[in-house]
Amino acid sequence: MQNSDRPRGPGRPSGTQTGGRQPSGGNSRRLAGERRGAGPAGGADVPPGGGGLPPQQAQRRAAAQPRPRRRGNAVTRGVSGAFSLAWRVIWGSFWRTAATLVLILLLATGYYYSTLPEAQALFDGRARGSVTMLDREGRVFAWRGETYNSAGAEDIAPVLRQAVVATEDKRFYHHIGVDPRGIASAIKINMAEGRGPLEGNGGSTITQQVSKLLCLGDDFDPIKWKSEADYEAGCRKSSLWRKIKEIPYALALEAKYSKAEILNIYMNRSYLGAGARGFEAAAQRYFGKSASDVTPSEAAMLAGLLKAPSYFSPTSNLQRAQDRASVILGLMHDQGFLDDRQYADARAHPAVLSKAAAARAGGYFADWVMESGPGFLTSETTEDVTITTTFDQTIQRQAERALARVFAEKIDKGSKVQAAVVVMSADGAVRAMIGGRDPAGLAGSFNRATQAKRQTGSSFKPFVYAAALDQGYTPNDTIMDAPITFQIKGSKPWSPKNYTRNYLGSITLTTALSKSINTSTIRLQEAVGRDNVRRVAQDFGFAHDLASGPSLGLGVSETTLLEMTGAYAGIRNGGTAVRPYGLVQLNIKGDDKPLIGQAGGMGQRVISPKAASELIWMMRQVIEHGTGTRARLEGREAAGKTGTTSSYRDAWFIGFTEQYVTGVWMGYDDNTPLKGVTGGGLPAEIWQAVMSEIHQGLPAEPLGVVAPDAAGTAIAAGDIVSADSDDPLAAALAEAVSAAQPVYEGQPAAIEIGGEGGAQPPVDPDPLAAALAEAMGGSVAAPPSPGQPSPDQPVPADLPREDLASGRAVPVVRTVPAPAPVSAGPIRAGGNGADSPQPDDEQSGGGQDGGAGAGSSAAPPRSAGSTVSSSDAPTPAEEAARSEAAAAAQDQPAPADLGDAGPAAETDELSAALAAAGLKQTP
Repeated sequence: MQNSDRPRGPGRPSGTQTGGRQPSGGNSRRLAGERRGAGPAGGADVPPGGGGLPPQQAQRRAAAQPRPRRRGNAVTRGVSGAFSLAWRVIWGSFWRTAATLVLILLLATGYYYSTLPEAQALFDGRARGSVTMLDREGRVFAWRGETYNSAGAEDIAPVLRQAVVATEDKRFYHHIGVDPRGIASAIKINMAEGRGPLEGNGGSTITQQVSKLLCLGDDFDPIKWKSEADYEAGCRKSSLWRKIKEIPYALALEAKYSKAEILNIYMNRSYLGAGARGFEAAAQRYFGKSASDVTPSEAAMLAGLLKAPSYFSPTSNLQRAQDRASVILGLMHDQGFLDDRQYADARAHPAVLSKAAAARAGGYFADWVMESGPGFLTSETTEDVTITTTFDQTIQRQAERALARVFAEKIDKGSKVQAAVVVMSADGAVRAMIGGRDPAGLAGSFNRATQAKRQTGSSFKPFVYAAALDQGYTPNDTIMDAPITFQIKGSKPWSPKNYTRNYLGSITLTTALSKSINTSTIRLQEAVGRDNVRRVAQDFGFAHDLASGPSLGLGVSETTLLEMTGAYAGIRNGGTAVRPYGLVQLNIKGDDKPLIGQAGGMGQRVISPKAASELIWMMRQVIEHGTGTRARLEGREAAGKTGTTSSYRDAWFIGFTEQYVTGVWMGYDDNTPLKGVTGGGLPAEIWQAVMSEIHQGLPAEPLGVVAPDAAGTAIAAGDIVSADSDDPLAAALAEAVSAAQPVYEGQPAAIEIGGEGGAQPPVDPDPLAAALAEAMGGSVAAPPSPGQPSPDQPVPADLPREDLASGRAVPVVRTVPAPAPVSAGPIRAGGNGADSPQPDDEQSGGGQDGGAGAGSSAAPPRSAGSTVSSSDAPTPAEEAARSEAAAAAQDQPAPADLGDAGPAAETDELSAALAAAGLKQTP
């Protein structure tokens, strides 16, 4: 059937049949070709790539067709191909690397998240506790360790939180723990200022800083870290790897805690200088108030400490801390935390320290208490403890003020000379302590009052006289002052000399001590026995090794100022030893029951109350008429002793009133000799200045003493024996007196000592002394023979320098007045009541009997081998008459001892006397 309605394609003849069976073979291929040749107009569906061919044939045919020609040459095609390959590699690996890093970050964050405890458990990160010290009135004056007080969100003033955010991380509430913008800005600033990208500003958020404070969860391990300081330094170490590790930890913190909790952790763990850990402790430390009560200016000062706690600490430099706080206030104003009125008011009223913080008193004292207490409860405590002490902040400030005044007036500004001062009550309770010229004393500073062991010089002599008085000698007993030489087996001869190189003949023990006569002191020491002297000194608290040779009595042994002051306190309280103490009780914080109590105070009796009273009277003469006149206190009785070591390396003055015992030391840390400074010079002036300050407002109570009567005995030359069995001299004396015995200088051989028939050496009068006496209308005689007391022999006036030095001007000659009769009485308690308990009345040796003197009571037995021969001693009237004859010379002030400030003009009667004699004063 013919279909005339169907359109015909090109090349298709009309009349072609479409129905019925189609011919096979060529006809089918022809029809296929016709289909391929038919255009779209033919209306046939033409399959792509091969028409009606099977797919395989169509692909082969398409592949066999020629490719279009590529543009460009081989080089450009190679370069573009390389870039295309690199891009495909980078792009293909980027998303894989990114996915890997994100996975690692999530895993690390998840791990850190699982290790984080509750927020409050992270507030206190200290490995050890703190020590808070209270003074005698219960006020805080010092801290040791790191003080800490927990503070929750409600315990911190909003203005303080705002100050921290404005200073450390103004985008704190808008990031997720890491601030890329802040890091980029910090890198830009560092590089602009010539630093490395990670040096200086780190761009860390508060959350990242918390990560550092927590040391990324790594707790302190004493095996891994040498100390907590090394541990914290390692945690704060800034490096690229540590910055990377902070990221997942910071993210974990943000996921675990709220922003308020993260800020609380930061404000509780941050170190803010002066031993304060956390803002609550810092507010208490600097301002004496809670962190909830700080003002905007105080909040700004505290926030400013975060950058450099030690540098910006207000206790180190208040002005610098205020300047830093002003910058913080500006940031708070710019960020809208303070309005204009609040900002102006805060700038106009900068923060100031509390009285306790401003005083900075007691640094040396606090260090001493820490050292004297048990370590597991002080320096190594894991608990917070409170120590109540004997410290008096008022006395400390007064002593510091007095010392500063003397140094400003007397010492060159560039001088490196040091000084130390200790003030205590008679029972050993230390009230104030200055361990160096810097009175504040940073924690751990070298404390010259407790750590410097120095030779004592003549300040040791009271122990020699204490031993003698306890054996029955009296202040008016007489002893020779004349040249003496000890021939010691196995050593060179030793000849102690007086400072003036003059000798006074027979003098009383009171004169020997007040004028610090060396030869008489050594004679007395040998008479009572060195073992006895050592025992008395050690029982009084001279804890260090004492010399065994004859030079013991001149103070060649070493000790500390604290021990010497404590030993003098034993004399002051009537002869009972004391152990200086500062700790009254120690409590765990929050516990009312003390763990330990007072560690020191009154001990055993060393010498009798009678001997102590007589010694106190003798030491009063040191200040009234002897080497310590510069220590006189107007209208107040005082007793003391000077001391200077050989070559002027150390200068001491230690003394007491009824209320307090005070010791002063001066010297150089490297043992450089002082320039003319002696115990009777600058140390006596410092002592006088300190005692005048601390006695303001206190009643002028007399020293309770038993004054000696006018009777006395002569200590003959035969009394000079040694009781030391282990000393070469003592052994020689025991074997044969002639093997080791005192002889006068200039004698070619040893002579017999003692006895009226003993040969006596010729002693020439001192020409300078003779000229002085002649110029003043007096006379001078050669020193009497040993054993022949001469009450009329003149004695020197106040020495401008201590007796161990040499080459100084000879003082004006005068006589020593006899003891003024005073009523006998017990040693009274100190001005503070319980500070100085009374001695036992039954041990007073008759000292309660009105005017009964030293000679009226039974004397204790003397040391073996010693004898005392009686002689007529001068009466009080005779000595008073001689004293009045030399009153003009006696009342002249001693030449000024300026120490490092330079020499002083000497215009007293000594110069006039020398000029009249045709002599020049030797410097």
